[in-house]
Amino acid sequence: PVHTRRGATALRVVPRHDADDLRALARGEGVTLYMALLAAFDVLLSRYSGVEDVLVGTPVAGRNRRELEGLIGFFVNTLVLRTDLSGNPPFRGLLLRVRETVLGAHAHQELPFERLVEELGVERSLAHTPVFQVMFSLEDVPAVLPDLMGAEVEELRPEAEVSEFDLALRVRERPEGFHLLLQYRTDLFDASTAERILEGYELLLAGAAGDAERRILDLPLLRREEADRLLHGWSAGPDPSAAGLPVHREVAVQAERTPDAPAVEFEGRTLTYAELAAAANRLASYLRRRGVGPETRVGVCLERSPDLVVAVLGVLGAGGAYVPLDPSYPSERLGYLVADSGVRLLVTEERVRERIPAGGVDVVRVDAERVRIAAESAEAPADGVHPETLAYVIYTSGSTGRPKGVRVQHGSLSNLVAASRETFGIGAGDVVLALASYAFDIWAFETLLPLTSGATVRLVRRERVLEVDELVGELEGATTLHAVPALMRQLAAAVRGTPEGAQRGLRRAFVGGDAVPPDLLAEMREAFPGAEVHVLYGPTEGTVLAASHRADDGTVARPMLGRSLAGVRLYVLDGVEGPVPVGVPGELYIGGAGVARDYLDRPALTAGSFVPDPFSGVPGARLYRTGDRVRWLPDGSLEFLGRLDHQVKIRGFRIEPGEVEAALARVPGVRESVVVAREDVPGDPRLVAYVVAEPGAGDPLPGLRQALRAELPEYMVPGAFVALDALPVTPNGKVDLRALPAPDGLHGGAREYVAPRTALEEVLAAMWAEVIGVERVGMRDNFFEVGGHSLLAARVVARIRVLKVEVPVRALFEAPTVEELAQYITKQEPVPGRTEMIAGILRKVHGMSAEERAALRGRQDAGATP
Repeated sequence: PVHTRRGATALRVVPRHDADDLRALARGEGVTLYMALLAAFDVLLSRYSGVEDVLVGTPVAGRNRRELEGLIGFFVNTLVLRTDLSGNPPFRGLLLRVRETVLGAHAHQELPFERLVEELGVERSLAHTPVFQVMFSLEDVPAVLPDLMGAEVEELRPEAEVSEFDLALRVRERPEGFHLLLQYRTDLFDASTAERILEGYELLLAGAAGDAERRILDLPLLRREEADRLLHGWSAGPDPSAAGLPVHREVAVQAERTPDAPAVEFEGRTLTYAELAAAANRLASYLRRRGVGPETRVGVCLERSPDLVVAVLGVLGAGGAYVPLDPSYPSERLGYLVADSGVRLLVTEERVRERIPAGGVDVVRVDAERVRIAAESAEAPADGVHPETLAYVIYTSGSTGRPKGVRVQHGSLSNLVAASRETFGIGAGDVVLALASYAFDIWAFETLLPLTSGATVRLVRRERVLEVDELVGELEGATTLHAVPALMRQLAAAVRGTPEGAQRGLRRAFVGGDAVPPDLLAEMREAFPGAEVHVLYGPTEGTVLAASHRADDGTVARPMLGRSLAGVRLYVLDGVEGPVPVGVPGELYIGGAGVARDYLDRPALTAGSFVPDPFSGVPGARLYRTGDRVRWLPDGSLEFLGRLDHQVKIRGFRIEPGEVEAALARVPGVRESVVVAREDVPGDPRLVAYVVAEPGAGDPLPGLRQALRAELPEYMVPGAFVALDALPVTPNGKVDLRALPAPDGLHGGAREYVAPRTALEEVLAAMWAEVIGVERVGMRDNFFEVGGHSLLAARVVARIRVLKVEVPVRALFEAPTVEELAQYITKQEPVPGRTEMIAGILRKVHGMSAEERAALRGRQDAGATP
């Protein structure tokens, strides 16, 4: 129970010479020793917590001592001291801030702390003290041990069994120096962490006393030996066992080893390794004739099929760099990607060509030109590729309002597949499911990695990925699965609800692309009991993967990134790009072979995100700043703490809200907007857009979703829109994100509720309400405006099967209201009127009491017609 507040105490001694130096500093700056010690403690708390506004309590004896002389009791009041550490000031400047704070607090020390808490209206809790959770005190009167007639006297320090505060630091002056006694709550801190905190405090005191002009982020927290361990022990993954060939050449080598082994499976069709290599070589030769060579950017816009794999390998085999263009994207976005990437040639097919604005770009239609491509040689052409040659350009959401292209070289891609093979052991006999869109870099892990390893890739059509029941069927015979957390949770739940069998052969279950809740790992272990469970981490700029964490033992209790892969270096650095100790939050930087080349034609953005690597010793080496907030754990693994910027992950998709806001700004009638990620329903984060209309423009919400869908991919369109008269702001004029209201029961939908008219509409509305988690849905409510998204659409489609009709997921995008979907279903039904009849039965059964349902089941068991 929290009210027991178990505690322990750690002790450290600051040597006399350091204590004297600090006393001299305080005297020279005109502050008390207490203020200097408190300032250093504030720095320590700020560094460990990652905040710049620190609250510390301190005990103060009462002023009117004469009035208290005849009384018995502990007459000490508590002062709360608030220190602003923003701006990374010099320690000397911080001393002046602390001096003003302390003097101001002491001027009002007669206000009882209990009265302060009462006036503030602070919520009381048994879990922690109100207002502050850290106590600091100084006993600056040197202790004098009693003279007991020649007997030896030793001061004993009793061990604390109860901790009133989360942390309480007492500084005592003794002949040998300062004794630092840190009392801590044992359910929040362990002994090793307490020792590191005290060691860091001692180093801070020495550093500040030695040079008060040093800025607070430059003050030392690490001894040299620990810094060496963090920078050169834990940070660096093992070197790859061998330098890998370019990926397309590795696939060719595998084809020579196992020509008849299955390479790609897709809906009953199988390509052997020999067939795959020959088809890729023919396309490569064809592309060479069309002018493709090293550094040539080639757009690839194809539906998921073996042709897609052949196209990517063909582009690489010609020496070119592929630029993935997902045909499901809006036409306007595809046009922007084609123009921004500067592709010289586009590989596509007839059924999607018309959706791509590609004026002036040479086009290869793999279906229409199949005969001419097949006439090319099956031998691999000269590719001119080396490790620094560009392999692909892949686009991510951009904070400036437009997506940005990340350029990745062959050496980085080769390191990915070599490191992943060593770490996870994928090889011959494995069947790997490929679920991701190839417009996302994890596609290389799901598809190119197994093809360099002798495994079989099973491509899964997008519609089947979204329909979880069908996806469970794809597990039959599969050994390796990767999914984003939202999809993995649905898949694990579906697998647990089926008889054992489909998932029995699964050897590995990977989850990544977003922060992974620990409870999801437990669900995965239950759903796939024979499989290794791995968490994957890596930004696009780090070439797909940088770290992994194996979570088979059931002990994970926090979001983990794990340890670095081979050839990758991971650093946790502070605001001045220095290493931080174990347990201290910092920004994650990635170095080594996986660092991408740059952002295409974005030199300023590149310079801000790709910085020199001062730690590896390799000339010209660079680090990528991830923007992810992490910390080292004592075992050398990394814990994920969140983002340092506004970038969010929704169902595994990386989204910059600024890009969505820029799209909203282009919609007529919108004056201001702000887009945030909210998790009003636990485990279901979604984008919410808050919009202010131009004066006289009327209601800004109608038409917003349609306008954004014409420009943005579906995953970037907010799940809710909220109209405001004005955006709330903080006193300094910034948007106050905490003051933004939660969307209403319809998640910001603008339509007035209209009740369903038919039994079919009632049943569909009830299904939507249950799946989305809202009280009711009207016949004209848009599925995506009331909180739906593609994964929830799959759950709705699965439930619709009770009506004895098959509805693909795309139908919800084409007919997104209850009324339109009911009309769609009616047109698809094999027997006119049957779905309405079944819906009527379901509605009647749903309205029955439990006793009536039991009676109905009894009649059915007896053979009566219900």
